[in-house]
Amino acid sequence: MNSAVGETGVILIVDDNPNNLEVLSEALMDTGWEILVAVNGEGAIAQAEYAKPDIILLDVMMPGIDGFTTCDRLKSNSITADIPIIFMTALSETVDKVKGLNLGAVDYITKPFEQQEVLARVQTHLRIRHLTKQLQNQNQQLQQEVAERLLVESKLQRLTQDLEQRVEERTTQLSHALSHLQQTQVNLVQREKMSALGELVAGIAHEINNPVNFILGNLGHASEYTQSFIELLNLYQKYYPEPVDEIVDKIDEIDLNYLMCDFPEIILSMHKGTKRMAQMIRALRHFSRRDDALAELTDIHEGIESTLLILQYRLKANPERPAIQIIKEYDTLPLVECFPGPLNQVFMNLLANAIDAIEESFVKSDSSLAEYTGEITIRTSVPEQRSVVIIQIADNGIGMTEEVKQRLAEPMFTTKPVGKGTGLGLSISRQIIEEQHRGAIWFVSEAGEGTEFFIEIPVVRN
Repeated sequence: MNSAVGETGVILIVDDNPNNLEVLSEALMDTGWEILVAVNGEGAIAQAEYAKPDIILLDVMMPGIDGFTTCDRLKSNSITADIPIIFMTALSETVDKVKGLNLGAVDYITKPFEQQEVLARVQTHLRIRHLTKQLQNQNQQLQQEVAERLLVESKLQRLTQDLEQRVEERTTQLSHALSHLQQTQVNLVQREKMSALGELVAGIAHEINNPVNFILGNLGHASEYTQSFIELLNLYQKYYPEPVDEIVDKIDEIDLNYLMCDFPEIILSMHKGTKRMAQMIRALRHFSRRDDALAELTDIHEGIESTLLILQYRLKANPERPAIQIIKEYDTLPLVECFPGPLNQVFMNLLANAIDAIEESFVKSDSSLAEYTGEITIRTSVPEQRSVVIIQIADNGIGMTEEVKQRLAEPMFTTKPVGKGTGLGLSISRQIIEEQHRGAIWFVSEAGEGTEFFIEIPVVRN
């Protein structure tokens, strides 16, 4: 399979397993791409700084520094920060996937490798890489042309009206081309990211759903059997109160009375934990619903709750801060005709940004904020005589300066450190709400006083 024109490049494969290196090298050998290899994180960082590859395939589990640490160092280095990274892993934990994406990875490839999938994913991200470089070249060309025009205008005061008109037309064309390239890049990243996330979550939920239901069903029987055994033992103690010495010794050795009290509690604890896993599976399935061609009637609250359940690990207390409180002020909402998968992604983006803003407040807080508690308030409502629903997500985090508010709508703009954000979250959310759902999204924010986002979507799509 030969790579398409314009999609060639240098690929760095990082894996400590020679068999994996051989499989990937053979899979990519006939594409025309130049292949580099490294067997550990230190070697990968050195090669990336020297060769500046177009894309890096990075194994997670390696001796020395692992893939996550390697990714973090690459994204923290200005020389290698913009190189796309695709993780290679056999891990199935969602937290590990999300951790990699938060570090700046663009995708995951799961072992064992499927050749066609590897080629397709690498080719897609190379295409994005080339579009990004093309965008940078167009930016440089635009800046150069504007500078040349200004120089000509300063030296030639009698420049004709026709020349001014031509400059204006050319500037408009370049601006349109720049906007088109930015939107194309956002769409490509969004499509590939949602496809990968949907496949990942659906696969995880499918694989663990059956064993969890099996365990949950059998725990009920185990509880009944346990109670029967306890009742039988009580009967033995009632009618045979003086057992032989060997039985007396065994009862003392195992502390029978304690076991009879504690074992039902253990079964109950296992039952609660398994039910929690089943709830998480349902939340993952609901969150990862695909963007089908037709909208469907959806419970907005169910989407919000599934998103909160997935983000629960980020809301819990940690050594740097207490738990973030979620305040829910839900109105009675009708079922809304919408695309639930993309809408859940909007909730995920806004809630994750709210958590980041609160955590930044803790980092920058001083003694005057010693009693500060992070809070996220979620409100839903239906205005009178209006066929829309409104969702409000407010935080008491660090807020935004005027400069940030002015630039927030720009694709690729982010206030987060390199490797911590792509700058696409709000741009994608705006596209989902305004274009897919024909709604509106806006916000109010003051530095140091938090941010509140408003989402308005029609109950019925016209």
